[in-house]
Amino acid sequence: MAADSAIADVGESLLKLLQDGMSDLVQPSTIVLLSPADVEGQNVSLTLFLYYIAENPHLKNEPPSYSGSGRQPLAIDLYYMLTAYTSVQDIRLKAAEEQRVLGRAMRLLHENTVLRGSKLQGSLSGTDEVLRVTMNPLALTELTSIWHAIPKQFYRPSVGYVVSPLLLEAAQSGAEAARVRERTFTAGIRSEDER
Repeated sequence: MAADSAIADVGESLLKLLQDGMSDLVQPSTIVLLSPADVEGQNVSLTLFLYYIAENPHLKNEPPSYSGSGRQPLAIDLYYMLTAYTSVQDIRLKAAEEQRVLGRAMRLLHENTVLRGSKLQGSLSGTDEVLRVTMNPLALTELTSIWHAIPKQFYRPSVGYVVSPLLLEAAQSGAEAARVRERTFTAGIRSEDER
């Protein structure tokens, strides 16, 4: 189960995967975790933007586990938007360069649909956490809504991904909860109803 930094650690895990796999195409330092709203004036080739977090509906109703804090972990899905940029000024070459960068990033994520073990960074490293990376096709209306909310930015080709499930363990609450395994009745004591 993950620590409080787990959401950031998922982003760092994806970032490292992209930087390592694209170093022959772009400078690794130009692949960043960044909102498109903050791109202006930055030297970036590819941004990975966490734009939405939701509770995983499939794990929400899992039977309770009686270990650790006695509470179910919070299972969440992380929604990212991947967007390519280029410093190429020639309008004829600009789109092709951005599409090359985006295509490579998509191939890398397709080849690494399961993140575990050495692919995980930070507090997730060395845990038994298994995360699935899935393309999340965004309808044009969704993409338009996201880009419309970003000031001073025009729509750019973008791809959505979801990383799931990230399990956030509940904080320890002192006494550990345990399942009732044995019940003892004492003879001679009557309940209020029997009196």
